[in-house]
This record gives sequence, C-alpha cells and structure tokens, in this order.
Amino acid sequence: MKYIWQQEHWPEFQYDLTGIQEKMIRFTEKTGRVDGLLSALPESLQMDAVIELMVAEAVKSSEIEGEMLSRPDVMSSIKNNLGICSRPRHVSDVRVRGIAELMVCFRDDFARALSRNMLFTWHSMLMKGNPYVNSGAWRSHSVPMLIVSGTVGSEEVHYEAPPSSRVPGEMKRFVQWFNDTAPGARNEICYAPVRSALAHLYFESIHPFEDGNGRIGRALSEKVLSQGLGRPVVMSLSRSIDEDRQGYYDALKQAQRASRVTEWIGWFVNMLVIAQEQAETEIEFTLKKTRLFDRVESELNTRQLKAVRRMLAEGPSCFAGGMTAKKYMAITKATKPTATRDLRDLVAKAVLIPEGSGRGTHYQVNI
Repeated sequence: MKYIWQQEHWPEFQYDLTGIQEKMIRFTEKTGRVDGLLSALPESLQMDAVIELMVAEAVKSSEIEGEMLSRPDVMSSIKNNLGICSRPRHVSDVRVRGIAELMVCFRDDFARALSRNMLFTWHSMLMKGNPYVNSGAWRSHSVPMLIVSGTVGSEEVHYEAPPSSRVPGEMKRFVQWFNDTAPGARNEICYAPVRSALAHLYFESIHPFEDGNGRIGRALSEKVLSQGLGRPVVMSLSRSIDEDRQGYYDALKQAQRASRVTEWIGWFVNMLVIAQEQAETEIEFTLKKTRLFDRVESELNTRQLKAVRRMLAEGPSCFAGGMTAKKYMAITKATKPTATRDLRDLVAKAVLIPEGSGRGTHYQVNI
C-alpha cells in the first residue's frame, strides 16, 4: 500500500467539486451571517465575541492533542497579548502563554505570505514549556513518523509520514504551493474552503514537526480562510472537529491513501460550515448575555453577580451540569442558607431556571 506522498502525482491533488458546490454556498451564506451579526454588535462587544472564539479555538485545539488548559487562564493570556487589559493578569502556565501568543500572532499576520521562519516561530510559541521537543525546527530523527492508535504491542498504524530527510524539501515545496495558491497569486485556488482543506491535508501528510502538527495544521486552514475573506476569520475550527474527532481521523486516513481527495474536501467543508454555525451561536450568546446584565446587574448582590459571570464565562454551554447549591457555595464562599436564598432570588428575578427537584435541583442561566 502506498501513502499519498508515495503516489505518482504527489503533491498534485485530484478532486471533483460538482457534489460539494452546495456546501460551499452554505459556507459563504454562514460567513455572511456571522459578519452581519458581528457588525451589529457595539464595538466593545465585537471584541468580546472574537476573544470568546479565540479562547474556544485555543482550548479545543490543545484538548484534541491531549492537553487540558484552563479556560480563564487562556482568556487572560489572550487579552494580555492583545493589550486590552489595564492590569494584565499574570498567567503562570507557560503552555497557556505560548498558545495565546500563537492565537494572536497568526490572527495579526493572516495576510502575510507563509515562510519557513513563520512556521518555526509558530512552533516555538506552541512548544513553550515542553522541554522534550526540539521547537522551531523540522523533525530530524531517523525513526519513522507513525500515526498510531491502540495499546502497546497491538498498535494500529494509520499513517506513515515521509522520512525526516525529506521534510526540508517537502516543506519548501509546501510553502511555495501555499503562497502560489493564495488570492491573486499565479496558481490561485478560487474557493477558499477548498484551499483550506487541501492545505490542511498537505501539511498533515508531511507532518514536519516532532509535535504540534495538528494545531499548526488547523492554524494554516484558518489562515487560508482569512486570506480568502480579506480579514481574520471568526470561527473555531478545532471545536467543530472535536465534536466529530473520529470522523476527522477516518476522513484524513482515507485521504492520505489516495491521490483523489474529493471526499476529504467534502468532509472538511462541512466542518467549516459547522464551525461558522457555532460562531453564529457564540455571537448571539454574547449579545444575549449583555442584555441579561443590562436588565439585572443593578438588582443582584456581589455573590450573585460572581456566580452568574462564572456560568456565562463557559460560553453558550453556560456550565457543565448547571449551577447547584454546592457549586454556588464553592464559587462565592457563601454558607448553605445564604446560597439557597441567593439561588431562590435569582429564580424569582428570572435570571436562573430551576431543573430537577430536591437534592437533584440545578439551575441554568435564562439566557
């Protein structure tokens, strides 16, 4: 069996867009919808919505690779890098500082041509706090780069990337392809979603770094979309992929074993549509929570405000399992009678909606 990089026409991708035109139209419609919702927000809320999506991307992108990051720390670190905090909050987790720096960097530099140095800079940011990876350099070990699953002794090999000796040459060709297919370039790929899908597949098939290839591959996909739009794309691709992680691995595995990649493009464009739908939900949530606070902020005590803000900080999901008296006590340091009284008051003011009964009672924000 030959992998994609061993095929005769590599890296010339073959595909037919006839069956996915409707998905691309859907993506364009959703992008326009997101733009409209975002522009309708006050300027301060526009940035809030964008930051929420940047946080979602950072957290989910790391989670896919097995790293669990603190959402509040990621939020603070991104705000620090954007320079919008009057008093920047110190974040001790070096990994969080690195990925927040990366999120802001590739957002700011979306229009710039891709280069080896840019990729090395991204990788160095991403690998902050990881002493076991040679950051800011192509992989160079002689052991084959295998994508495997399963337990030790019964591993299943899904893919074998080109040997390390070929990586510098392959990546030189990839960077050239990336820039030559950009808007207005000599080999422009007119449909940004198609170019985004191909860029991701191409990069992941080379797998040029020891670690972090998935996260940088998704960043490249968003860079492509931003170049096509002429502005930073408002979405979290990692979040949509995370919701169908097995589907992603299956689609990628199939695409990396053949030169015809039509099915991969269709799957990937569908993920882009879902990501835009999620962005739409996030922006609508930002507007709704602002209206909620406008209505009740002056009527709530400091404990109630702290608890509600903590719930809303989780995004549209609001809080895993809802708020309970026990969680309220942990967040606000209130006694049980005070927590019970505060929660009843929040229900009376239509801020929270109770679900369940007795000890199983929990509350959702009435967003």
